[in-house]
Amino acid sequence: MGKSILKDKSYAFAIMVVKLSQRLVSDKKEYVLSKQLLRSGTAIGALIREAEFAQSKMDFIHKMSISLKEANESLYWLDLLKDTDYINENEHQIHLGLNKELVAMLVSSIKTTKSRM
Repeated sequence: MGKSILKDKSYAFAIMVVKLSQRLVSDKKEYVLSKQLLRSGTAIGALIREAEFAQSKMDFIHKMSISLKEANESLYWLDLLKDTDYINENEHQIHLGLNKELVAMLVSSIKTTKSRM
């Protein structure tokens, strides 16, 4: 996979999630939801990195599919944080935008790989 936009964006998203989680814990004393988002939001990029060294196309698809599931789960936690007033609409939109880009790119990557099998 090499240097890619998907890797860069997933890493940027992970950084945003870590910073948001740190702020939620320190400022709002919120531990449960922020930890869930931290886990799923950082897993996206980690799984993409794992996929770089997949043993086969099927292994690549599997790892990217799990990354897609983590991205979708992150959307849930972001929505829940907004709807429980832990983050405001602006913060939500910023995180949501990058997350949705990741979802679209992962779907595209999976479809492209499947079509080449």
